[in-house]
Amino acid sequence: MSTTLGQVIKCKAAVAWEAGKPLVIEEVEVAPPQANEVRVKILFTALCHTDVYFWEAKGQTPLFPRIFGHEAGGVVESVGEGVTDLKPGDHVLPVFTGECGDCRHCRSEESNMCDLLRINTDRGVMINDGKSRFSINGKPIHHFVGTSTFSEYTVVHVGCLAKINPAAPLDKVCVLSCGISTGLGATLNVAKPKKGSSVAIFGLGAVGLAAAEGARIAGASRIIGVDLNPSRFEEAKKFGCNEFVNPKDHNKPVQEVIAEMTDGGVDRSVECTGSIQAMISAFECVHDGWGVAVLVGVPNKDDAFKTHPMNLLNERTLKGTFFGNYKPRTDIPGVVEQYLKKELELEKFITHAVPFSEINKAFDYMLKGESIRCIIRMGE
Repeated sequence: MSTTLGQVIKCKAAVAWEAGKPLVIEEVEVAPPQANEVRVKILFTALCHTDVYFWEAKGQTPLFPRIFGHEAGGVVESVGEGVTDLKPGDHVLPVFTGECGDCRHCRSEESNMCDLLRINTDRGVMINDGKSRFSINGKPIHHFVGTSTFSEYTVVHVGCLAKINPAAPLDKVCVLSCGISTGLGATLNVAKPKKGSSVAIFGLGAVGLAAAEGARIAGASRIIGVDLNPSRFEEAKKFGCNEFVNPKDHNKPVQEVIAEMTDGGVDRSVECTGSIQAMISAFECVHDGWGVAVLVGVPNKDDAFKTHPMNLLNERTLKGTFFGNYKPRTDIPGVVEQYLKKELELEKFITHAVPFSEINKAFDYMLKGESIRCIIRMGE
């Protein structure tokens, strides 16, 4: 790897030239890392719904051409000036949000919302100098959430890289750099269900299934999956769900259905849909006196959460979470260790795998609702 040190690297990347159009495998030039940056050789990447959402560009400012991708595993190729805690050859997971280590959020035990490196979906350049590290024939290509892992090499701020145990298989643990950790942490770090408790999970996509996995690990006895798509129920059993509710099957609000099922409400609920109605239902379905509801899904910008204040005064708690309250550099290596100790199962999240040359198939699988996670093998 040392032969490329300080040099521009030419490699393949899947470039989105315009919204909703198939990605094109192009030869791109990847500049060397600048101060506090790291150049990473990506070995495996996964497709997350967030990539699809911004690729479709239906609800936000379109930024093209762009290299998407933010769930991945790779190996450090070179480091920029000032990088002391990573070296070439280290195994890393890039993360869409960061941990500078110096701001008030990073110094707080309670927060993971770094002031410097918090997710910014509108920024298509590196924060160091406001420029892209990707180009084709001198024309810059935009970055995506500071990671851009749909490229054989990428440049990432050191604060957005979790250094992990090299014994961990990157084609499995790469899914921990976004959705799986988000759902898992929402349950384990924020909802914190007790052994033998009841938990309702709203939305059984990848994040919701990870939240259910967290409830299973915590020892919850009743894990109730709530989804409008009953075809998801069978799959959800693998993640610990043992009861299911489809709101469409009832002529009363789903929170009332759950309260009747559970003698007044569940102990914990985790909402993973982004639907404002699901958020309200998730809060109103927890038991008074001790119930805790955690919101994970991202709402539409004009949504407003409405509930009667008595629901709060009767000692229900409403919480929100970002990336499962995990600090990327501090905490994600420990989640990888949980997998290596077989406390956490990741294989069941991975339903498909494709070579990099067929990356558009991964989009097809997700758009058809067929995949939880599709692993993309780089270099193929």
